[in-house]
Amino acid sequence: MPSDRQLKTVTTIHRAVLKLSGGILGTTFKGMPTIRLTTIGRKSGRSHTVILTAPIIDGDTIVVVASRGGDPTDPAWLHNIRANTAVRVARGHGPDRPMTARVLSPGERNALWPDVIAAHPGYDDYQAMTTRTIPLVTLTPLAGAIDAQPIG
Repeated sequence: MPSDRQLKTVTTIHRAVLKLSGGILGTTFKGMPTIRLTTIGRKSGRSHTVILTAPIIDGDTIVVVASRGGDPTDPAWLHNIRANTAVRVARGHGPDRPMTARVLSPGERNALWPDVIAAHPGYDDYQAMTTRTIPLVTLTPLAGAIDAQPIG
């Protein structure tokens, strides 16, 4: 399982690749699109950005997996979402968009999990590595939001 330091290092490198290439490189990982997810820290109140894979994109709805590589603890971004569902999401070289994050209920998660595994079987390996049920989160655009609005 990756350490906090390893996860932060990978995210920093990924962001640098996206920035230096003008969004040409780093928009996919393991065959899945990547997104930049910005949350507001539940304790600090500061913006935090992570790079995540999105195994399912259906129109404007994006599904992300809070796997943390099969770690027994939830990722920090998930805790932030539970405290504040207002997020910003960027895909490819696109701008950040205000979105709402929603952690799926156990029933919704279980119904969608086979689709996640079909999109990327590696998530099933992550689930096998931990006793926690790995949460799924949907990201949907804010109705009537103006893309330039900051969160926080």
